[in-house]
Amino acid sequence: MTVYYVNSATGSDRNGGTGQNSAFATLSKVESLKLKPGDSVLLAKGSVFNEQFDIKYSGTESAPIKIGSYGTGAAPVIHSSGDGIHSLYASNIVIENLKISNTGGAGIYGGSVTNWTVRDVEIAKTGLSENAGAVTFRSSKNVTVEDSKISGVKGDGFWIEKVAGIKLLNNTVTSASGSTADAVQMNDSSNILMKGNHLDQTHASSPKGVIALVRPTNAVVEDNVLTGGGFGISAQAGKNVAIRDNDISGYHGYSWSFAVGLGDQGNARDYDISGNHIHDGAWGVAVSGPSGPSGASYTRTNIKVHDNVFDDLSQAALKVDRPASGSFTNNTIETGTKATAISPSIVDAHTFTVSGNKTVANVETTLAAADTKVAAATEVSADSAVVAVHDNLKIFTDNGEAHRGNLLENDSSDNDTLVLRRFGDESVGKHGLTLTGDYGVIHVDREGNYAYTLDETKLPDHSGHVSESFSYGINDGTSHHSDGDTLTVFIHLDGLLS
Repeated sequence: MTVYYVNSATGSDRNGGTGQNSAFATLSKVESLKLKPGDSVLLAKGSVFNEQFDIKYSGTESAPIKIGSYGTGAAPVIHSSGDGIHSLYASNIVIENLKISNTGGAGIYGGSVTNWTVRDVEIAKTGLSENAGAVTFRSSKNVTVEDSKISGVKGDGFWIEKVAGIKLLNNTVTSASGSTADAVQMNDSSNILMKGNHLDQTHASSPKGVIALVRPTNAVVEDNVLTGGGFGISAQAGKNVAIRDNDISGYHGYSWSFAVGLGDQGNARDYDISGNHIHDGAWGVAVSGPSGPSGASYTRTNIKVHDNVFDDLSQAALKVDRPASGSFTNNTIETGTKATAISPSIVDAHTFTVSGNKTVANVETTLAAADTKVAAATEVSADSAVVAVHDNLKIFTDNGEAHRGNLLENDSSDNDTLVLRRFGDESVGKHGLTLTGDYGVIHVDREGNYAYTLDETKLPDHSGHVSESFSYGINDGTSHHSDGDTLTVFIHLDGLLS
């Protein structure tokens, strides 16, 4: 496992490259090496490289090849008339702590790659030819992009096509512009998780939208903030899609503009649309499709829209104008927003039920009350039969520099305290953090209070006690030093059964 150093200002390609004082000068020199599993290529901070970086070799799952940075100052920058970083067929690659800008193609392009992680990368002013996503992956497996920023690019922020296993976590995309640009375009992909992202198309020149999911399978889109664009989430022709706990607003421009839309490019089945705050736009959720024979042939089955909040919409919270089955239940709609616009033929068919929805004068009051209720629920007294090793545990928010990795670490100054680390722009999402164990779940709210909820149906059928442990850790970023703490819960079966 070798570490290679590259410094555009003080390095030389005649050097050995294995020390900071003997660094290479160019990326092309690194490309001439046969990198091995576990090798690292570190670019000096403050360096500028005017060339495409081709990654040709693969690591292993236990020893990936890492591309990163070293030193102090601004992140190293890659400029290129082609792609910034380009790779075909390479596997087990980690790219972190870089900046890529002013490229003719993608900032990062991966084709037929496997097990890639991109983190803490800034990408700006890419796709000068307007034909590429800032981050592009095609025909690949197991790709994670996290804690990265994309801004002012031409073309899509992310272009993902035929990827099995894609995670977009805590990223920011601002103003992906161009005639066909979305913040995220994802086609024919599966096992998708998009969580904690801030995607803003408010000032983009694109007439399109924020997230376009075309034919997704097994997708979860949760806890994102989506702003602007012609639409929020277009999740067409999908199967097993969950869209929950997002804030979607500011989508305007067309009579058909929607926060969440499905059903107009093929069959759609098993959608759960819940917990979203949808506001300042046209339609809320649109279950629709093209007119004519092709539209009539599509099926839209088991579409559940529940527990959402709708306000400040120029059209209805729910639109269903093509044959569909599903429900619209327990939603909150502010006075002045129409609840539903369902075609009479669908009403007569009784395939899309509407029940339990309520109209309120001010949704902000309702949202504030819900947050108070969640916080109060975490302060209930613990059952004497359920004991944690930190009985008086209080999880304190760390307002310092943001960290990546997990959320909690042990505070060395007090072993009865865990520190709730920041990531991105906030300490935790609006609904806190929930971890599932063998017998119950731990929930940490955004204020740092924790509660353990026991599912007695999962307990073994004997007396005595059982325990389960929840481990928390943190990676401090620069030095990759990890620390952690374990919260163990003891469940006394005798106490429960008595």
